[in-house]
Amino acid sequence: MGALLVEDDQMMGAAIAEGLEPHFRVEWVRNLADAEVALRVGGHDFMVLDLGLPDGSGLDLLRAERRRGNMIPVLILTARGELDDRLAGLNSGADDYLVKPFDLPELIARCEAIMRRLRGSGSPVIRHGPLTYEPATRTVTLDGQPLLLSARELAVLDLLLIHHGRVVSKAQIEQHLYDLDAEIESNTVEVYISRLRRKIGHDMIVTMRGLGYVMPRNA
Repeated sequence: MGALLVEDDQMMGAAIAEGLEPHFRVEWVRNLADAEVALRVGGHDFMVLDLGLPDGSGLDLLRAERRRGNMIPVLILTARGELDDRLAGLNSGADDYLVKPFDLPELIARCEAIMRRLRGSGSPVIRHGPLTYEPATRTVTLDGQPLLLSARELAVLDLLLIHHGRVVSKAQIEQHLYDLDAEIESNTVEVYISRLRRKIGHDMIVTMRGLGYVMPRNA
């Protein structure tokens, strides 16, 4: 799982990145401009966002992403701890809010909690149209009938279901497969998307040209 860390303080950013990297794949940027580029490229499952950045406010970035429909989970990490500050962050679309100074184990625990919510781990199954997916047993049914998928097909479907309603970039899928020690070639993603479409229905996965793939919410 990939984290985008937006933090301008060198010592703080290095400590956070080092703490998160045993648990997540971390990309660390230090300003809004680089964060915007990273978000366009994709490949992140959540963002840890500082508010006081050298070229503007992290809240402006958060609001802009929410307006354009990017619902990437966001944990705000800031020294601004007053109630009005916390409310502003949460009302702007943040999923969690942690005030500096903080304990690194708490930050890691909050990031892991965000990922559990993203995966729907509070529910025994993930349902999407005619598909039912049980993460605990890694089983999939289509219209109530068991669906046989390879490990790599399941990995791609798992990622798309987690992000259903949001575009998943080719780079995200490649990284997800790479994390499974799968051999990645130039057409690997297209191959597994094609195989999944044959098994679950072509309309279940929509190609967003130049952006990636999405499982529509109204499937």
